Amino acid sequence: MTVSVPVPMAVDEPGRRRLGVFTTAELAAAGIGESEVRTAVRAGTWVRLRTGVFITAADLAEVDRTGRRPGLDALAVTAGLARPSAVLSGATAAWVWGLPRPRAVPPTVELTDPHRWRRGRGWLMTRAELPADEVTVRGAYRVTTAARTVVDLARDWPEVDAVAAVDAALLRGLTTRAELGRVLARQACVPGVPRSVRAVALADGRAESWLETHGRLTFAALGLPPFVPQVELWVDGRLVKVVDGWYPEQAVGIEFDGRVKYRRPAFGRTPEDELWQEKRAEDQLRSRGIRFVRAAAVDLGSRRAELDRLVRRCLATPGPATRDWSEVPRPTGRPRGASDGDDGWLARTDDLVGAVLSRST
Repeated sequence: MTVSVPVPMAVDEPGRRRLGVFTTAELAAAGIGESEVRTAVRAGTWVRLRTGVFITAADLAEVDRTGRRPGLDALAVTAGLARPSAVLSGATAAWVWGLPRPRAVPPTVELTDPHRWRRGRGWLMTRAELPADEVTVRGAYRVTTAARTVVDLARDWPEVDAVAAVDAALLRGLTTRAELGRVLARQACVPGVPRSVRAVALADGRAESWLETHGRLTFAALGLPPFVPQVELWVDGRLVKVVDGWYPEQAVGIEFDGRVKYRRPAFGRTPEDELWQEKRAEDQLRSRGIRFVRAAAVDLGSRRAELDRLVRRCLATPGPATRDWSEVPRPTGRPRGASDGDDGWLARTDDLVGAVLSRST
């Protein structure tokens, strides 16, 4: 017979604020001894994440279902270390902030501590200075600020990935160029910081995806004229389309397309709805003399030469003399506090994983 060991309320409540993680010390304070812990683990109702760190099987299933395993691993490591001076940093902090990360980034939990360097199973703690204004709390996580995070990452990540992270942080108002400048100034003597300086300089703050950042950098590398990012096209007082890039004189719109846009459309639309709306909008604009160039990831890589020729052909022809549309460039970045709603951080601000789960008490 399976024996169910309930999580005491005094342990359960704080655990719900950190993805359901609880520790041996918290259990002991609530009167739960080692034998009860072993019983719960053997029964499969609790799962041991690390030495002295647990989660219920139900909460673990919810974490995996919602794609929060990196956050769970980070919380398990910090709970196990119980080291207040260590904060999440690097690629782990990028996940917390919801910034784009390279696909090949290892699952290692990254931390920074001003006093010591350590390595353990599944985690790495770097010793480095941590000024108080470069540390913050985001939901259940104590992390480096967005500015410190992207500057740290840019020292090691490939150029496109580093610039994309800075772009995303600026776009969402997670940081400002002034904050980035202060972090860079403090790291003037840190090895690799020139790469961070270049990444910040290359960032624009209007790219809405990694592919758009890659596209902007590719156009620059090819020697193509710079386009205006994120331009709204209006017809008869109605917003018809927002193009990723815009050449105003030639009336050429640049679109950087990834398949995810059509596989998982936003706002509850189906892939068919997305394709139909895209076609209708472009048909309307093409009828007014606007031309489009679409570039996928392959066009920015092995087909760069063909893309270069196509764009140059389009730019060699001026746009229509008579224009019955208006173009409105979007501003760089979004002012901090401009929205009181979700900022795109995957709704993780409080990490109440157990909100839809019921536990025996």
